Amino acid sequence: MRFSILLPSAEGKAPGGNPLAPDMFDYRSSNTFNYFSELNPERRALIDALQAEVKAADEEGLQKLFGVKGDTLEEAVQITKDIYRSPLMASVDRYGPGVMYSAMDFAGLPTGSQRRLLENGIIFSGLFGLLRPDDLIPNYRLKMDARVGDLGKASAYWREPLSAALNTLLTGQAVWNLLSGTHEAAWDDAETYARMIRVKFFRQDDAGDRTAVTHGIKELRGSLVAHIVNETADSVDSLEDWESPDGYEVDHEASEIDEAGGGTVVMVSSPGWEARRKARRKARAQAEAEAVAARKARESDDDD
Repeated sequence: MRFSILLPSAEGKAPGGNPLAPDMFDYRSSNTFNYFSELNPERRALIDALQAEVKAADEEGLQKLFGVKGDTLEEAVQITKDIYRSPLMASVDRYGPGVMYSAMDFAGLPTGSQRRLLENGIIFSGLFGLLRPDDLIPNYRLKMDARVGDLGKASAYWREPLSAALNTLLTGQAVWNLLSGTHEAAWDDAETYARMIRVKFFRQDDAGDRTAVTHGIKELRGSLVAHIVNETADSVDSLEDWESPDGYEVDHEASEIDEAGGGTVVMVSSPGWEARRKARRKARAQAEAEAVAARKARESDDDD
């Protein structure tokens, strides 16, 4: 089954880019990646409104708009003013310094896995709505929950056009939803997909008490993305073989899986996971060895 991975954008972004890249806003060149061209009018309107807000706002207003202060605020103002003439970079590289994107390590993925991420990844962006990982974008700053003048909150601004494009695209697919609540607020989910999979992470102590993971959650999601594209994963079952950081394992009793094979998967890191992982590796190796031996035996019988 075809799958998609819904990803949040990253607040941290790589500066610079290719000044000779095609103009991402005109899309006049066939070399320009442009998977969601129907959003171009909304993109331009939002950028224009953002630039007007920057021009009119005082220091306090700018801090509220971008959620930063000092040198970071000065940078946010400047890159917003320059956005139409800024050098461009693929979004997966632009967001590369972000914790989740750093953890998925796009550059370190096998070629096939990179291709699957480029084809199946869908990024929610406060400024651009939806992006593919190889869409060319300038450096920018705008959170999905930021308010831009009369346009209001970015998530509300994007909801109608974003939802129309996304719901059509996801029809009949398996969807891995790694979005934050802030980004998901931009989407009216029409449930056109075949199944949706969410993953929640918990730590369990020696007493059996569980705590939801908040610190380090982005690293886990980045590692999960790498697993999904490495394994061409389209179901909950694929998580059984994921050797996640800190040994998270599927808790089937706590998970809520629906008839379509989607739902919320609970993964738990609990004491003793190292020994259990070692045992699973040993069992897999033994099963593989037995399969090889059986195949060689069949080939030998055929030769006879």
